[in-house]
Amino acid sequence: MMVWLNVGSLLLGILAWTLPVVTLVTYRKNHLTLAVMSMGACALSLSFQIFYHYHLVKIGDWSAIMDVTGSVALASAILIIVTILLNTMTMIRHKKEVIS
Repeated sequence: MMVWLNVGSLLLGILAWTLPVVTLVTYRKNHLTLAVMSMGACALSLSFQIFYHYHLVKIGDWSAIMDVTGSVALASAILIIVTILLNTMTMIRHKKEVIS
């Protein structure tokens, strides 16, 4: 059952990147709403990983924790950085369109 946290985390991470890309490719008037949804999906994705690590601690699976912690930390940093960059690019593009 807990493996679904990893699947959910992956899907939410993909959603966090997809929403700003869709906003960049197509003109959307609700770009702020989609940016907030993107950051929320990123936060939920990271929360799912925290809950999965908590589950591993509860069951005492220390070898699994040692195996995945480095990868999860790297993937989390990449997820946050790319999500922020994509949403920033979206805001800059739409700010220029409003000014023009």
